Amino acid sequence: MASSITSKPFLGATKPNSSLSSDLQRFSFASLHISIKPRTLKKLQIQAAGSTFGNYFRVTTFGESHGGGVGCIVDGCPPRIPLSESDLQVDLDRRRPGQSRITTPRKETDTCRIYSGVSEGVTTGTPIHVFVPNTDQRGHDYKEMSIAYRPSHADATYDMKYGVRAVQGGGRSSARETIGRVASGAIAKKILKQFSGTEVLAYVSQVHQVVLPDGPVDHATVTLDQIESNIVRCPHPEYAEKMIAAIDAVRTRGDSIGGVVTCIVRNAPRGLGSPVFDKLEAELAKAVMSLPATKGFEFGSGFAGTFLTGSEHNDEFFTDEHGTVRTRTNRSGGIQGGISNGEIINMRVAFKPTATISKKQHTVTREKEEIELLARGRHDPCVVPRAVPMVEAMVAMVLADQLMAQHGQCNLFPINPELQEPLSFSFPNFEPANI
Repeated sequence: MASSITSKPFLGATKPNSSLSSDLQRFSFASLHISIKPRTLKKLQIQAAGSTFGNYFRVTTFGESHGGGVGCIVDGCPPRIPLSESDLQVDLDRRRPGQSRITTPRKETDTCRIYSGVSEGVTTGTPIHVFVPNTDQRGHDYKEMSIAYRPSHADATYDMKYGVRAVQGGGRSSARETIGRVASGAIAKKILKQFSGTEVLAYVSQVHQVVLPDGPVDHATVTLDQIESNIVRCPHPEYAEKMIAAIDAVRTRGDSIGGVVTCIVRNAPRGLGSPVFDKLEAELAKAVMSLPATKGFEFGSGFAGTFLTGSEHNDEFFTDEHGTVRTRTNRSGGIQGGISNGEIINMRVAFKPTATISKKQHTVTREKEEIELLARGRHDPCVVPRAVPMVEAMVAMVLADQLMAQHGQCNLFPINPELQEPLSFSFPNFEPANI
């Protein structure tokens, strides 16, 4: 509801001139009313834009698939963190198209530039602007999609929402938007590594009907080199070959398949997450489910936990040799009551088959005429190999944001040494990294 403010007469105000019209005489500062619209309306309009993520470590992505370029603005990054373009390029290279035969053949180097927020090799605490130009656009490939909707793509819903859309490449619905996320995630990883030695690693655990069983991959010891040892990013060589064969088979038929990415977090600080609506697993779910093509999320024991009894599922506590409270099992996935407990955080994210395929499909035009569409363009036969660094990025962004929130609320004053430990490490034998 609009509010109204009535001003008091100014000191020294004089009586209106009698020669003025009666209408002007009736006007005085004493009767001035100012209408003010509620500030909450503007705030809601800003939040509804949907391109900004985080509260303290805030990331805004921009750009479209076939525009001039894409990138991000990172606000809230702590100062004095060593950061260079090469730090970001490592993960951008893992995400970029054209890196192998099982990804889209679009050729982009995805070379990034940092335009602000870094001086003499360290962050300044001010907004960091990262930009990546588009260099291999083929807008003519999307002529048919300008008049017809691709099945299971965002073409129709963008028209339903906005009444206009960027046709080439899907615009903001393209996975090319995730460049800004991956660059931001690389910065978040630097924060986590330097502050608490936290590692975020993801790998492909399923491609279509090829499912990597629980057990062969040790989450306590698996390395980035093992994950990156093959083009499908599965750390188990035998299952990696089966996954690659499955993608090759569907690629030659012009079709697509989906899969699952597993993500783990080692040495996550205890205490991250807040009750009740901002539980850590809820924040992680929102983050990874905002990625293109995601359709499912499991945390810890996930849906398999529904087949167990409480006595089978509960993670019993014990005190280790360092006097630290630990759990003997980890069906909770490193989070209990929405708050991290220091154990390995683990989750799984399901990705659907790529919507754009090289097969004729029934659809409708923008004029609601039913037709057959044969989509052109360059697309991944399976998105999960390139989704690995995207999942890592979103998880790292959540953890960096939650780390700042925890420090601001619970480390402002001295901790309770009987129940708490310094936030910078989870276990007594850890020393913060110098990077």
